[in-house]
Parts: sequence; C-alpha cells; structure tokens
Amino acid sequence: MLLMVAVSDLDKDGPMTDTVTPEQQLATYHERRELAVTQPTGSLALTNTQWVDSEQTIWGVPGTWAPLPAGQSGLRVTAAASDGIVVDGAVVDGTVVVRGRDDAAPSTLVFSDTVTGAVIKNEASDSYALRVWDANSEGIQQFGSIDAFPYNPDWVITATFTENPEGTTLGFEHLKEAGNLREQPIPGSITFTKNGVDYDLAAFKSGRALQLVFADATSGDSTYSVGRFLFVAPKPDGSITLDFNLAVLPPCAFSYAFNCPMPPKQNRFAVPIEAGEKNVLKKDGSLLHEE
Repeated sequence: MLLMVAVSDLDKDGPMTDTVTPEQQLATYHERRELAVTQPTGSLALTNTQWVDSEQTIWGVPGTWAPLPAGQSGLRVTAAASDGIVVDGAVVDGTVVVRGRDDAAPSTLVFSDTVTGAVIKNEASDSYALRVWDANSEGIQQFGSIDAFPYNPDWVITATFTENPEGTTLGFEHLKEAGNLREQPIPGSITFTKNGVDYDLAAFKSGRALQLVFADATSGDSTYSVGRFLFVAPKPDGSITLDFNLAVLPPCAFSYAFNCPMPPKQNRFAVPIEAGEKNVLKKDGSLLHEE
C-alpha cells in the first residue's frame, strides 16, 4: 500500500510574497504537519493493520472477521449488538459486509467514540486488511513534536523530468515484506547534477503528484533510519523542483502498524541531506521509535 501526503500544504497560502520568508512558510508547514499526524485518523492514531485470509479475530476490536469470495471488495464481520460495531450507520447484530476503500462506496466503520476502522486492499495479492485508528492512541498521548532541520536553501533543486515509456515499472521493497518487491509504475525519471554528481531518481505516482522515497547519509544517524518522502510535481516545461525542506517522515515513523516502501538503490544519496523532517519525538524529547 502506498502511503500519501499532500504535495505541499504551503500551496494553500498562494505564492510566496516579499513579506513572508521561506523560513516562516516552512514553520507554518511544520505546524500543519504536526496537527495532521495527531488527527483521529492521522498517522499517530493507527494502532493496527491486520490482514484477513481466514475467519479470525482482530487485535483491539470485537467481532469475527473473514474474507469475501474472490473479486468482492471488503471483509465480512460477525458480531452481536452488544459489541457496539457500527457499519454504515447501523449497529451490527449478525453478519454484514464491510466494503473496502477500493469500492466505489466504501463502508464507514465505528467501534467506539475514539476508535474507527477501514478495510484496505493489497493490490499485489487481492487480499484485504482491517485498519484500526484510535483518536486517543498511546502514540498521540506520547507525541511531542516532529524534529526538523532549519531551512536549507542548498537543497532546493531544479531538476529535469523526462517521461518514461508507458508501462515502465520499478520494484519497491516494503519494510515488513522480507525483500519481496512490489512493482510500481514509474511515470518518468528525475535528473539533476549537484556538486559534480549526477542523479537519476525514480518516483512513483501518488494521486496527482509523484512520491520520491529516498535515503541519505543522515538516515539512521540524525534522521529516521528507513528514509523519508518528498512529494513533487513536474511543470509543463519539463522542469521539476525538489525542495527537500519539505521532505517528510514516512507514516511508519509514527506507527509500527504502517508498512512503508523502502528507497530503491538510485534514490540512496551518499551525501547528507540536511533539510526536512528528522525524527518523531516524545514529549520528553526522546525518540518515539528507534527504527
């Protein structure tokens, strides 16, 4: 599953004016990021992602869950009214279908005043999982801030975007999949030269944007070990701006219930990119997650 973040919340403020510095806009961006991850279905609220391939219970929520016949979207849940599961506005008392997010009309799923859920699909295997969010999760309670580098103009890069032939893909490894690769469409290549080094990066499609998954010499040192994300969009003239000050931590930095894509070889920088988000911190300033 690809995990998505907005290309840049800064766009909502319109073009930069002479009275607003890049540092000030970046501070606003970080404030919005910290607000977003603490929302009821934000990254810190995710407490479980459990794949369902047979009739089973799911940690943290009531009911018995089972897959549907091949080709049907969602999962089947069986529960008593006393369990308090609400699907599409009605209390479950018996067996109902919870439609997946890939359905044209995905189901709403509520377990309590703070706990909600959704059914997601694994495109590679056509299997489904239940995701559970808790607006009062341990992660939200412990959260202090997202540590980030100061604004660094050296890592605002103008690159060239060149479209790939239709059907071009690249295998991306995911954190919890033991080296298995998921082939993702790669719309084009992103090339630039910095300090005498030529770069040719791969980014996959993420909504209307491109998602660049990268690591650098700070990964596992001053920044989260798995790597970071940058969301970009090519311009009509073929140029593309890589503002690494807008680099964000992947969702798995906030919750172990996420399974994040790993940076492919060509997206691993040998130099430190001292720009963007660094780590998720607890209220006491310590790391929320070590890996």
